[in-house]
Amino acid sequence: MPVFSSAALRSSVVSRLRAAGCVFAEDEARILLTAAATPAELAAMVRARAEGRPLEHVVGWAEFAGLRIAVDPGVFVPRRRSEFLAAAAARLTGPGALVVDLCCGSGALGAAVTVTAGHPVELYAADLDPAAVRCARRNLAGTGARIFEGDLFAALPDAVRGRVEVLIANVPYVPTGDLELLPPEARLHEARPALDGGADGLDVLRRVAAEAPGWLAAGGSLLFETSERQAAGALAVALAAGLTAVVSRDEELDATVVTATRP
Repeated sequence: MPVFSSAALRSSVVSRLRAAGCVFAEDEARILLTAAATPAELAAMVRARAEGRPLEHVVGWAEFAGLRIAVDPGVFVPRRRSEFLAAAAARLTGPGALVVDLCCGSGALGAAVTVTAGHPVELYAADLDPAAVRCARRNLAGTGARIFEGDLFAALPDAVRGRVEVLIANVPYVPTGDLELLPPEARLHEARPALDGGADGLDVLRRVAAEAPGWLAAGGSLLFETSERQAAGALAVALAAGLTAVVSRDEELDATVVTATRP
């Protein structure tokens, strides 16, 4: 429950956030006022946000696909555009399907797919970042998911090999040279490995695509997000790995997803 609800206080918080450059100051003020348990906590939260910490790290959660996803400091914050990837994966997820959320971060995509699919799935998730893995374990608690810490496929049990029906891999795809162009919230407060995709932004994707055919079941699909300008290159990576691939685009979310299927 909010610690206060006075119009004067709300206006004061909005003004502080707007002065700090927060574009959605009104929405953020509403969230902070709701999240704070005490006046002191509210003051600390407003100060942290005004100093540039991501709102999601300040309050400890992000809204994603209608879910509240726990996000600890330093962990990659799930973007709204990735809801397009989650929806595409859910459409391919049949009852009891074996789903892998690789580079899972907070586990937001896996959580969204388990809810959106509307039936039980066998979910595995993995990430290299220990802080992200801790978040994923909290966010996927109660789903029966198995969460592992490690580098891409090396983190998964060998028993999964050749059985994966839906492989979600929200790999980092920002070219190294563009990292300094990111908003300070991401550049300064999210783990660099969750952002850095190498010289052309496709390095991690190449590793995933090269190994994916050995982990996918026949007819299984690898789904990943990329940018619109990288779509042609990402498609070529999937085709070079022996997968058939199509590009999907959602203009409203500014989201581009490649679905690459093992023949």
